[in-house]
Amino acid sequence: MTIMTGPEAMVTFGGAELAARVAGTLWWPERQVLAVADMHLGRSERLARQGHTLLPPYETLDTLARLEAEVAALAPRVVISLGDSFDDLPAAGGLGEEVVTRLARMAAGRRLIWIAGNHDPGPLDLPGTYLEEAEIGGITFRHIAEVETRRPEVSAHFHPKVRLMLRGRTISRKCFAMSGTRLILPAFGAYTGGLDVRDRALRDLIGPDATTLVLDREVVALPLARLG
Repeated sequence: MTIMTGPEAMVTFGGAELAARVAGTLWWPERQVLAVADMHLGRSERLARQGHTLLPPYETLDTLARLEAEVAALAPRVVISLGDSFDDLPAAGGLGEEVVTRLARMAAGRRLIWIAGNHDPGPLDLPGTYLEEAEIGGITFRHIAEVETRRPEVSAHFHPKVRLMLRGRTISRKCFAMSGTRLILPAFGAYTGGLDVRDRALRDLIGPDATTLVLDREVVALPLARLG
């Protein structure tokens, strides 16, 4: 496994050269595939609808704008959203005309794939293709990592983060979590929490020899073992 850090970290995974980008997206240059995880569009609307704490209702446009910037920078042929693209199905149905128009514009001239997540398990009436999972070049793209797998898979769901001590204070950063057969993406959406990579739920999946790709001003590779 070769890792270089900077605005993106190039990793060898499943026989492919992939770029873990500081924006939190995964880019496969050879196949021109861009993957993004856990956007949770409509989260503030869902929280308000269910009587939770009110949050500024701008996260959908912010998340979409950041994805549009990645698409503009990379011009992918395929964009894969790895599930939990929407906070729930009513949120997906209430995105508004502007968001639907921008999604249609993003889908124009490329394949847009929506992978089913636990927050958005049903068919979506939006531009693109709805799939349970997708396989490209021997790599499976799904929402939740399988407990046992011998084939390389790219997944989402856990919103991996790391906590680090820096100059006497604790900071939290999103990260990719990668082992021999698993690559788990960070949550891309605003207002998304995260699970520390040292939590047993993640450790049991990625194993003690995993690598984290931490997102800060650049992507920094840290072995999981160094995090304690």
